[in-house]
Amino acid sequence: MQCSPRAVGPLVCQHDIMDYDGLIIGGGIAGLSLAWRLGPQLSVVVVETEPSLAFHSSSRSARQMQPSYGPAPIQELTMRSRLMVEQISAELAAPILVPRPLLTLGTRTEVAALVDANDHLEALSHAETLERSPDLRAGVFEAAALDSTALEVDVPALIEFYRSQAVAAGTLVRTDSPVVSTVQNTNGTGFAVTAGDHSFTAGVVVNAAGAWADTVAQLCGARPCGLVPHRRSVAIVSTEHPVNAAGPMVEPADESYYYRPEGAHLLISPCESVPAEPGHAQVVDADIRELISRIDAVTTLGITGVERAWTGLRTHPADGLPVVGHDADVPNFFWLAGQGGYGIQTSAAMATLAAALITGTLEDDDDELAAALSPRRAGLG
Repeated sequence: MQCSPRAVGPLVCQHDIMDYDGLIIGGGIAGLSLAWRLGPQLSVVVVETEPSLAFHSSSRSARQMQPSYGPAPIQELTMRSRLMVEQISAELAAPILVPRPLLTLGTRTEVAALVDANDHLEALSHAETLERSPDLRAGVFEAAALDSTALEVDVPALIEFYRSQAVAAGTLVRTDSPVVSTVQNTNGTGFAVTAGDHSFTAGVVVNAAGAWADTVAQLCGARPCGLVPHRRSVAIVSTEHPVNAAGPMVEPADESYYYRPEGAHLLISPCESVPAEPGHAQVVDADIRELISRIDAVTTLGITGVERAWTGLRTHPADGLPVVGHDADVPNFFWLAGQGGYGIQTSAAMATLAAALITGTLEDDDDELAAALSPRRAGLG
């Protein structure tokens, strides 16, 4: 079922129960970007369990937007998001996106295969690669695939834009408000929800709960989609030799690690994908130590110490695509989950798609994309 757009007016409050068109569970980048798109059309409330917004995965990413990364639906959403975020940046004091090319190292055969399979990539010779990244050891690769369209994202600025625009449109944001109960209306027109000390009714409930999305679905009477959180760690390290702050992001062809400049330091990740329970993910020190050895073996930078490290959860179903759309069985329960590490780079376009589905304004050209991400697609659960 869908919500019909209407003029946003005063909220109806009876016995401290606040009535909204839409209630979004989750104050990460998925929930806040959707509030940005829905706020001007519907009355919206966002409820977040943690004391602050974007507490988990949204604040723990590598902050990259890579058009060459991911399957076709993700690449399409990324390209759309890039254009939208560039428009957003034009209105701000500082750009949200800055160039950060991606170098994928490999053999000549590996690089040729990557370039043949992806229009965003171009092949670089060994010498051209060393010109772009002179701190590489010459003997550890033969060639590289270059994605010159890759960008670094100012994630805090993007999240704040979504939040501030949503609030300006009338969206209510409540932190410290875990959802403790939901009751579906007997006529299927919405839900009564208790979140923290607050009670709401809403025509549609949006599940943007990240690693907890399947748990939230069950709380709302829907079947899980088989969303599994996986931990991935990142560390900021110091180096013996200076880091070129404008240098590229670098990874091997098997995507088993990456590193890129972070100011005067280096940001590194072992790219692990280990199933984990929803929660406050913790760094495994052995993973970082092993990664430092690997990067020292391929660069001349000389890592001297770890400044800080953190771990986030990347949640996705078995097919690796996000889950976006109305639940198959529960009226007015909407999924916006399972971004699996693509959330930052697709947020603007994915929120736009989700808002169109909720309000019944989806363009015909987007039917195929919506079907690819639908919770009704085969293989979920």
